Amino acid sequence: MEEPVFCDTPLLRVVYMSGGSEDGAPVLLLHGWPDDAATFAHVSPFLHAAGFRTFAPWLRGFGGTVFHSGETMRSGEIAAMAQDALDFADAIGLERFAVVGHDWGARIAYLLASVFPQRIRCCAALSLGWQPGSLPTPSLEQTRAFWYQWFMATERGEEFVRQHGHSFARFQWGSWSPPGWFDDALFERVARSFKNPDWPDVTLHSYRVRWGEADPDPRYAELARKQVEAEVISVPTLVLHGDDDRVVLPGSSEGKEEYFSASYERELLPGVGHFPTREAPEQTREALESFLTSFGRQ
Repeated sequence: MEEPVFCDTPLLRVVYMSGGSEDGAPVLLLHGWPDDAATFAHVSPFLHAAGFRTFAPWLRGFGGTVFHSGETMRSGEIAAMAQDALDFADAIGLERFAVVGHDWGARIAYLLASVFPQRIRCCAALSLGWQPGSLPTPSLEQTRAFWYQWFMATERGEEFVRQHGHSFARFQWGSWSPPGWFDDALFERVARSFKNPDWPDVTLHSYRVRWGEADPDPRYAELARKQVEAEVISVPTLVLHGDDDRVVLPGSSEGKEEYFSASYERELLPGVGHFPTREAPEQTREALESFLTSFGRQ
């Protein structure tokens, strides 16, 4: 695995891993919640061998990524993290790049692809379909799977996450996929990234603001407006979704073709839950390598 390094953006000191040839086509790898940048550890070496250069940052509130100022709102908005991604790309000198995102990272990738297509060569989203506009109320089946999001909107849920974030995150790992895909040692390695003092604030705000249960950060109002107004994604897009995802139900990513004006492909991964990079790294890297080889150098 690559050794983490850091760079500074206007708001953050971002810790990230990079690898591959210096002149390789750049790929930004964005992790989700509750996970960290190492989720791509079994994928990125194969992308390097295929001629790509990867950059995998820890998102705000995770690992060693920290805010410069204690006064900055610890927003968990997707718009905030999308701006972080652009600021990160600017800081390391990336003008145009491919983006691969899982979970939160997929939401960020969709925003970048829909609002900033001039910066994005192609977009691969793992475990999430794109829904333009404001988020609708989910189906009852999906609402049940999102219980943890409603829990965090309550005072007792907030208290629990602040006091027991480690066990809360582990419960999600054990619930979102078929059993047996991870062991304690793996989770404990990843959970070190949740010891960041901003992790509870970013986590709680992200899920609360998503459903209108918290105020957004005014800093990102314009970008959030553009996010909601975007109607189509005009860059090539790949969706990888486990067909046994027990939190973002696989049916939720069906029937999205009309929202994409360039190449669009959705692939279901049999027997895979919510963490395809960890549960099925070989299938995931083969699909990503094929997609990026076709569209990630344009």
